[in-house]
Amino acid sequence: MPANIQKKQLFLASCLALLVTSLSFGIRAGILGRLGEKFSLDAQQLGTIAATAFWGFPLAIVIGGMIVDAIGMKKLLIGAFVFHLAGIVLTVLATGYWSLFISTLFIGIANGTVEAACNPLVATIHSDNKTTKLNHFHLWFPGGIVIGTLLVFFLDKIGIGWQVQVGLMIIPTLIYGFLFNKLEFPVTERVSSGISTSEMYKSLLNPLFLLMMILMFGTAITELFTGQWIDVLLKNVTDNAILLLTIETGVMVLGRAFAGPVVHKLSPTGVLLLSAIFAAIGLYLLGHTTGNMLFVGAFVFGIGVCYFWPTMLGFVSENLPKTGAVGMNLIGGAGMFAVSLYMIFMGGYYDKLQAAQLPAGSTLQAYRDPSATPAMVSALNEAKKAAGPEIINATLTIPIILIIAFTALFFYMRSKKQAQVQSFSNSIA
Repeated sequence: MPANIQKKQLFLASCLALLVTSLSFGIRAGILGRLGEKFSLDAQQLGTIAATAFWGFPLAIVIGGMIVDAIGMKKLLIGAFVFHLAGIVLTVLATGYWSLFISTLFIGIANGTVEAACNPLVATIHSDNKTTKLNHFHLWFPGGIVIGTLLVFFLDKIGIGWQVQVGLMIIPTLIYGFLFNKLEFPVTERVSSGISTSEMYKSLLNPLFLLMMILMFGTAITELFTGQWIDVLLKNVTDNAILLLTIETGVMVLGRAFAGPVVHKLSPTGVLLLSAIFAAIGLYLLGHTTGNMLFVGAFVFGIGVCYFWPTMLGFVSENLPKTGAVGMNLIGGAGMFAVSLYMIFMGGYYDKLQAAQLPAGSTLQAYRDPSATPAMVSALNEAKKAAGPEIINATLTIPIILIIAFTALFFYMRSKKQAQVQSFSNSIA
């Protein structure tokens, strides 16, 4: 690598950019219910707004993955800075559904562009230890969510409004924009390795890559849908629903910080299998318990989803290196796209579950109206209390399917490795 490439500074700036991405998730998760009340939005509208970030993300990460080798990672990250700044300002100035929709889309595009450039950047500057360093980089995603949710929690306590909470994201945005603007960047690992563009695109048809894309649907939904909606789904079950997200993401930060020995001891496929098992147990506890057991569920769930995202990326980069930046970004884009569709579907389903708990012939809008009687407000709260865990229980199906899939992948990769060792031994003999 050229001497003018400052690996530590590039990694630090990448972490700051991802911090802004995760702050947008954490703060939005904390204020989502409040936005619904302020702008008279139902659960389906809130689901669509939240999902918009997940639409912008795959759009940006896929397009970014296709052009990053050509235009370079630096230009992509300057673009991310511009979209982050615009999205934050527009959110602060939001006046209703469409302004929230557009501002969230801008932030989603910025978030996807950050990953489109930073995932291959981290893999390039740490080509000898990809999965571990990708885990270290991605610890700033849950780390930012912890910071964001705690900001919302404490600023709410002292009466500081959501506009200021969102506006605070401008500070790290300006810092990472300044750092990336002054640093020099390497070319991507695929370019430096001499792998042609046509060879890269042919590698995307590898059955193992296609399987990982499908599995990414499940890992992303399990992690990101639950995290983004946990306050909405469980706020009527516990008075501290947002702290459940803080506990979950706090566990994720610690887990990713110590990813090195875990990944090397268990192998990436072993980590993914155990992650699916813990995620399923955690969701079961969140959907079937109340009181303090919910915090136990959040802790277990955090262990489960901790390694999903970076280990999926690391697996592809290590085992399918010819797919290059496009491969890593297609995997990430597939996950976010799946989450966006799932959020919209579950937003509508959540409304239906609430309506089913109300008297026959009632409408949710009437019960949400400011003129609703105390009895109607109480009935709606009870409906939400019943509907939230049902959404979580429906989502539990996904990690159960992942357990089966990752078990098969674990044994396939182990047999493949044994075959390679045997072939090497025979060639020496």
